[in-house]
Amino acid sequence: MTARLPSNRVIHIIVALLIVLLIYFNLPRFTSSRDVDRLLGDINNSTLGFQEIFVVGLPSRTDRRDGMFLQAALSNMRIEFVDGVNGKDIPDKAIPMTFERERMNDASLGSWRAHMNAIQEVVRRNLTSALILEDDVDWDVRIKHQLKDFALSTRAITQPRPGSKSYADSTFPTPPKESSTAVPDISFHFMPNTESPRLSPYGDNWDLLWIGHCGMHFPFEDNPLIPKGRVIHLEDETVAPKQNLWTFNVPFTLKDKYPEHTRAVHHVQEGVCTLGYAISQAGARKLLHEIGLKDVTDGFDILLRFFCEGVNGRKYHNCLTTQPALFHHHRAAGPVSASSDIGDHGGGFREKSSTDMVRWSVRLNADVLLEGRTDFVDQYPDKALNSP
Repeated sequence: MTARLPSNRVIHIIVALLIVLLIYFNLPRFTSSRDVDRLLGDINNSTLGFQEIFVVGLPSRTDRRDGMFLQAALSNMRIEFVDGVNGKDIPDKAIPMTFERERMNDASLGSWRAHMNAIQEVVRRNLTSALILEDDVDWDVRIKHQLKDFALSTRAITQPRPGSKSYADSTFPTPPKESSTAVPDISFHFMPNTESPRLSPYGDNWDLLWIGHCGMHFPFEDNPLIPKGRVIHLEDETVAPKQNLWTFNVPFTLKDKYPEHTRAVHHVQEGVCTLGYAISQAGARKLLHEIGLKDVTDGFDILLRFFCEGVNGRKYHNCLTTQPALFHHHRAAGPVSASSDIGDHGGGFREKSSTDMVRWSVRLNADVLLEGRTDFVDQYPDKALNSP
């Protein structure tokens, strides 16, 4: 009995399939916000992909603790408080100084020591990473979605290309000495393929993620230390309209140069306020060395800036951020003087609660979340096309 040979039609189908497979495996590969992997899925856990979430605040501010525990529960998050410190209780001998100068004000000293205690806890427990928040922050109902997009963006900047030591950001990890020009933006929707991280959903090459702040610059083109790459996410519906964005840093390049609803991820340059930041274990150890044991000359957020930028006697460290920030001040209704335990916000009374630049605020949507509804209140809606 003779064997039958495949028909021409079958041969053509097999050849066609081989050609398609050959083309597919040789095409440039891109990642998108829809890509998922095991580590990225960890952002859905109760600590947002970090090992712990610490909240720094004075025990006396029970109002803030009530608010933070409720927000965390409504977001399926687990938090742990680190007690704030009264600066007047810190003796001079416990404040590192290498030259004679006046002691900082007690409020700033207390803030510095409270954050150092949180960072010390990361080192003491040998945590792989931790998110550290102030006790007056708020975030978007979609925070886990935002953090997944942020993680994909930080990977594009800091993870090497597959099988290579090169990076999509040609200035990472060290900008070329002969170059002081900007590098092309990386589109969030067409990000280059990179090696998958092994340690953190946010990548393996970071010390600090400064994701809660009051302002940030894009890296200056003439800065010899800070990588210049940035990921630009157009049409991010979680970003408030431009009219509701603000910053302490001028010019506000994100608002001035990019379209509505644009988010950017890049390395830290002149950050202001420490509303929320994450640290790796390596980063926590470096922070103890650079901020806990060296001159305490300025407020904690300024010291953090020195740490990230490698100035004022500190070494440069790998710090990443996003504009707009993901954690912002919540301003509760009530006496304006209650807004801060560090600075004087003056008198007066705030009639209505608000949260800076957060569209679907967890605090302002507490009733909706408690009732299991999804008709979230957008406190910064887009203007209708026919509105004046």
